[in-house]
Amino acid sequence: MVVGTGIIDIFVESSRSLKEKRSVLRRILSRTKNEFNISIAEVGQQNDWKKCRIGFSMVGNERSFINSKMDKVVNFVEGLNLADVVNVNIEIYNISDTWSVCRQDGFNEFQES
Repeated sequence: MVVGTGIIDIFVESSRSLKEKRSVLRRILSRTKNEFNISIAEVGQQNDWKKCRIGFSMVGNERSFINSKMDKVVNFVEGLNLADVVNVNIEIYNISDTWSVCRQDGFNEFQES
């Protein structure tokens, strides 16, 4: 399993209030979620009326597919021209097929090998 996570920092130049920023942010989040069917939300700088941090994630079977899809999400957000993208951080994780779930007491509830 491959998990991709991303953070996009944006700057809403036209915003003069939190209400205006959140209006722009809602459009970015809803359009991106509808286009790519991903998990996406505002994850930082909620009280700054010009800056915003968006977090998103997706899961798949192939690293190259997830990498391509992550790039498309960033390009899509930039292409909306609703805000300026100032920073992007993308991380992709490979999670092994062999895994176990451990309770806090250290006892394995489930183990697959």
